[in-house]
Amino acid sequence: MEPTTPTLERRERHLTRPQAAGFAGIVFGILYGVSFAFLILSIPEQGTVVSEWMEREGRMLAISLNLVPFAGIAFLWFMGAVRDRLGHEEDQFFSTLFFGSGFIYLAMTFVAAALTAGLLYSSGYNGQGVSVLTADTFVIVRNVVYEVLTVHAMRMASMFMFVLGTIWLRTGLMPRWLAIVTYLSAAVLLISVGLTLWIIMIFPGWVFLVSLFGVIFRRNFEAGAARVKA
Repeated sequence: MEPTTPTLERRERHLTRPQAAGFAGIVFGILYGVSFAFLILSIPEQGTVVSEWMEREGRMLAISLNLVPFAGIAFLWFMGAVRDRLGHEEDQFFSTLFFGSGFIYLAMTFVAAALTAGLLYSSGYNGQGVSVLTADTFVIVRNVVYEVLTVHAMRMASMFMFVLGTIWLRTGLMPRWLAIVTYLSAAVLLISVGLTLWIIMIFPGWVFLVSLFGVIFRRNFEAGAARVKA
């Protein structure tokens, strides 16, 4: 019995990028910006009693932490949309840097959020248990979160931006001015590490800008991507 030959229709059938993927960066920028703005604004001043701080800021902190996983999912969609635009121009060297820096950045963000959640629920927030959080533990974890977000995660974000800026300059998929803005933003993240927690807002702001530009000029953007893939 001869094997069944796939029909032409079946051979031509392939997965296509969901239209919503173009909005993923916008969603990420909003969710990440809101969640970490809440987190930064809720950080206590020196000398604040931990239990009092958790009781006062616990609700805002809990809301912000619940938004982080959804921001992470949107960021993965953003990475998928960017890779789809590259098409056949995707290079193994740059793809390795792109994936590596993006995944590490996302993992560090989740680690920082998980550590902060550990502080929240160890304090007995919302009557969920007896507080086992000491002032020394609070300081240690807070410093670790600060280091992860402002030093290590930001350097990965900087690498992510440098790679995409280089790809866009070489392929012409995005305007030259946007690639230059990307380089400048990446340089700021690289050299301003550890200065302030607000520095982490540069990256979601940049992702928001890139995605917004792609959505507004989608027709021209997709025409450029089609030329690259051809």
